[in-house]
Amino acid sequence: MLHKLLLYVHILSVIMSIGPFFILLPMIKKLRTNKADVQQAHLQTFKSAVRLAKHAGHVLVVSGVLLVIFSSWKFSSPWISATLIILVCSLFFLARAFSPLLRKYGQGEDEELLGRKLRRATWIYIVLLLIMLWLMVSKPLLWA
Repeated sequence: MLHKLLLYVHILSVIMSIGPFFILLPMIKKLRTNKADVQQAHLQTFKSAVRLAKHAGHVLVVSGVLLVIFSSWKFSSPWISATLIILVCSLFFLARAFSPLLRKYGQGEDEELLGRKLRRATWIYIVLLLIMLWLMVSKPLLWA
């Protein structure tokens, strides 16, 4: 029963980590508005979604560690090791990609360029998360 509960929490946190970024993609276009109050509302939504994904990621990591501890899986399993490596990379990327770009809005920067960078960062982060999802679902034997 504990394993099923942990697995449920783990899967739910994956959904909460990935889902908001797909919703944010159309919002990036709306950040180009000249109305400061509308732009600030979109920026706040974007920041909140990134914050939600970060906290869901904490639950994801803790539930994943507990799943490994309470199961027959080993941290040295190729799919777990590869996931952890990508996880560390994605954490560095998340910390360096979004907050600096979001702070530049309304500061006189080229907002068209900022929008392109934000869209690119969002897609890179989605791809990293989807690779980790594939590793967790398929559990491939990457090396012996």
